[in-house]
Amino acid sequence: MVDNVNLSVDIAGVLLKNPVITASGTFGSGKEYSQFIDLNELGGITVKGVSHEPWTGNPPPRVAETYGGMLNSVGLQNPGAAAFISEDLPFLRKYDTKVIVNLCGHSLDEYIAVAKDFSGVFGVDLFELNISCPNIDKGGMSFGTDAATAEKVTAAVKPHLNAPLIVKLSPNVTEIVAIAKAVESGGADGVSLINTLVGTKIDIYNRKPVLANVFGGLSGPAIKPIAVRMVYQVYKNVKIPIIGMGGIMTGEDAIEFIMAGATAVSVGTANFLNPKATVNIIEEMQNFMRNQKITNINEIRGII
Repeated sequence: MVDNVNLSVDIAGVLLKNPVITASGTFGSGKEYSQFIDLNELGGITVKGVSHEPWTGNPPPRVAETYGGMLNSVGLQNPGAAAFISEDLPFLRKYDTKVIVNLCGHSLDEYIAVAKDFSGVFGVDLFELNISCPNIDKGGMSFGTDAATAEKVTAAVKPHLNAPLIVKLSPNVTEIVAIAKAVESGGADGVSLINTLVGTKIDIYNRKPVLANVFGGLSGPAIKPIAVRMVYQVYKNVKIPIIGMGGIMTGEDAIEFIMAGATAVSVGTANFLNPKATVNIIEEMQNFMRNQKITNINEIRGII
């Protein structure tokens, strides 16, 4: 057993003290969880999606439990960029952790507008571009399901940002590698994957969908094998770093993603079950490395 292990990782030139990040939409902007854990212990906090103008989100009910996971149809409800910058960002900067802002929009113009909102704003270490939003210019199809569109929005947003850009990929595609290569060509400094899978649940007694919006995003342990597979495929085909996510509940889950090729990992659904999940995962990763005589987390990245 080794005494000291190095968990620090580099994402596009940004050094994280450890590879554990919170997943967007599952951690608010950190305030809600600061009463349960020390936010300084985290590698990074990815905030809930931020749009140019406030979004009201979808009507309730918009969350449903499923076997091995959950469905959500929250609809990226948020108060808009101006409110985030004035209220949430100052709170986050009090902590010794990296701040990752998730950007969303319904059109190319909306993506550019929210990127411009952050031009010259101090305190954001990385941006994550959510290209799973419905593209209103293409009949509601996600930006992330078409390689050309994904590359276009990446290239359009990047020049307006003063920090590296991570593009979050949708798994609801035939070929994830094609999308990853497209955003890399568009100038992405990294990718994060996977976002949720589209699913639904039916109340057979009331004979109607459980979610008001009918469809929702499936997350949790049920999607982990798909997520690990996609991280592995993307790692073999792009040169930019990967943030892996999808059903990470334990330190061993996180290690699995690292071995598949992820540089860092995002923890999402686990936060709803256990508000201390992230710090527990960090400790479990350290224990695994000590027991396996691994001194540096980077030694095992992509080893399979």
